[in-house]
Amino acid sequence: MLFSRWVLLALVLCLQSCGSDSASENAAPHKSLAAPTALRSRPAAKTEEITRELKLSSHASLDCSDCHSPDGQRDGGLHDGGTSIGKADCGHCHQKELKAYEQSVHAQAVKLGQHGAANCTYCHGSHSILPAYDPRSQVYRRNLPETCGGCHKNAELAAKLGIRQPKAGLLYLDSLHGKALIENGLLVAPTCTDCHSSTHTIRRAADPLSTVNRNNIPKTCGNCHQGPLDEFAIGIHGKKLAEGNPKAPVCSDCHTAHQIVRPADGFKLASDTLCGKCHADRLHQYRESYHGRASDLGNASVAACFDCHGTHTILPVSDPASSLSVNNRLDTCRKCHTNATSKFTSFRAHADFRDKKHYPILYWAFWIMTGLIAGTFAVWGLHTLLWVARTATVYWRSPADFRRQKRQARDDSQGKLYTRFRPVDRFCHFLIIISFLILVCTGMPLKFHEAHWAKVAFELLGGAHVAAKLHRFGAILSFLYLAIHLTSLVGPVKRRWSSFRDDAGDFRIRRLLGFVFGPDSPLPNWDDVRDVTNHVRWFVGRGPKPSFDRFTYWEKFDYFAELWGSAFIGLSGLVMWFPVQVSRWLPGWVINLAQIIHSQEALLAAGFILTFHFFNSHFRLEKFPLDTVMFSGRITEAELKHERARQYERLIAEGRLHELEVRDDWGSWKYLFTIFGMSALIVGLLLAVGIFVGLGKLWFGH
Repeated sequence: MLFSRWVLLALVLCLQSCGSDSASENAAPHKSLAAPTALRSRPAAKTEEITRELKLSSHASLDCSDCHSPDGQRDGGLHDGGTSIGKADCGHCHQKELKAYEQSVHAQAVKLGQHGAANCTYCHGSHSILPAYDPRSQVYRRNLPETCGGCHKNAELAAKLGIRQPKAGLLYLDSLHGKALIENGLLVAPTCTDCHSSTHTIRRAADPLSTVNRNNIPKTCGNCHQGPLDEFAIGIHGKKLAEGNPKAPVCSDCHTAHQIVRPADGFKLASDTLCGKCHADRLHQYRESYHGRASDLGNASVAACFDCHGTHTILPVSDPASSLSVNNRLDTCRKCHTNATSKFTSFRAHADFRDKKHYPILYWAFWIMTGLIAGTFAVWGLHTLLWVARTATVYWRSPADFRRQKRQARDDSQGKLYTRFRPVDRFCHFLIIISFLILVCTGMPLKFHEAHWAKVAFELLGGAHVAAKLHRFGAILSFLYLAIHLTSLVGPVKRRWSSFRDDAGDFRIRRLLGFVFGPDSPLPNWDDVRDVTNHVRWFVGRGPKPSFDRFTYWEKFDYFAELWGSAFIGLSGLVMWFPVQVSRWLPGWVINLAQIIHSQEALLAAGFILTFHFFNSHFRLEKFPLDTVMFSGRITEAELKHERARQYERLIAEGRLHELEVRDDWGSWKYLFTIFGMSALIVGLLLAVGIFVGLGKLWFGH
């Protein structure tokens, strides 16, 4: 028994001795960290810093020499007298990673001598290397964008190294993926290595083996987005890619490579441009439609390309499974237009009014309206130029007399005042000004949506959604003043109705026609033909200046144009406002026709009023800068004699002049309405400039 106890004690002592030796051997590297030979010649602070970093790193158990093998021929090593420790050699332990790295674009850059190209220490650190799962590691998922961004968001270094996308790092941080990873801390969100290879073999995009090569991008994105990948594969784009078509779009063509956004964060508004990279003709036709114009001005509620054609499973229209096939088209339209009928589907989102063969009605409608615009502007443009030239000649012959005559004619504080317009006419004109400016401010930007001023105008109005509501409010005002005006005509007709019949009760046609087309009517008559002729003769110095009656021929043209425009613009506008209801009785292509008529007629009306009407009523020298007659409804006796001598003489002959004489409180309202009128003129002139700039852009390009 005693012998066995001695044997056991000897065995324990032997094991302790062996364990102590083993522990000493394992602790040897840590002893070198305390005072490595190569570090003794360095400052104490630096030595302590490196020592501390190594103790906290994944390489805490290694000696300096395990990484920095002694080699006096290596440049950049650590020196201590005659002793030299070379650069770190990571491949000694990480042979697999080194072999993968040597196939990468980074290694190729290093071999070419590009100083600053990424190597082991650049990405993983030098002495404070930590495992990739450690949140403090430079290659931790959430830290990778910052690590990679050292080169890929540094414009100066990127230019030096030949990096083609120097802002890739910044774009990623602002993308859906970057925000999910960095701001929200979702580690499942893709980071740099998820797309550019999860190993060390990061290759150029042109390399067929690269995970971001065009042919491999769907598979790379499909690692997270398997559903969209399956849909893409059965769509026409995926099939073309599988067939080897180099022009077939892949994920990054639509969603970009780094600046990926949510569909609700602007992707929809940019989608038409993305699709237009390949389908330029379709994009141009789409932007001629209301959908395209409103989308271009920031309205995300209108239909974009993918709303009709699908997102990833895009199929030809001839395919029965296509969202735009004959059997599925109505369901597609009903996603936005809930109660649409089968007739609605004949609307053409990509109708081209320039294509006479396929869209003859739209073709002729466009060119008829365009011809009407060109003819109107040509005739009235010549008329205005002749008038300006003649007035300038008269003015320069006797400027003092011209100014004196103008001042006397417009001085409403002297002499008598006569009623020119009824209160209801003045109120309607006030509504016309308000509705016209609203409609032009909200409608012309749609017409010239590509112009910069159009986008600025919609931003000032509060966006396309607000502009659409304002436009409809302006339309309601237009219908309101038109209804008020037509109703106001009932009274005069009623009062004169008995005079249109003789004693036998039969109509006196001549008296009726005299009332409808007489001098007090704004409708054209044969006297206007004579007035036009005499006025033109005066323009060219071949006759005296003519006298006019209550309404001049240019005022009658304005009135007739207003009725014409209200009918065409109003009816076509209602078709576009209520397309589903209209398509219950009429085919959907009527909506295409209505858009052309509405757009062209609105351009004609706006262009005419902002130029020729402004000149005829306000900007000719006799009226400049503003004629307030439509606000006051009053005209001075001097102006009545000077400009409407025929009316003045007729009223005297009929003994009715005194009936129109009036004296009221217009003076107290004069300045208020003058400010309003001048403001409306200024806004109108700005709109006129915008319209002509937009026309120049359409006619002459950028």
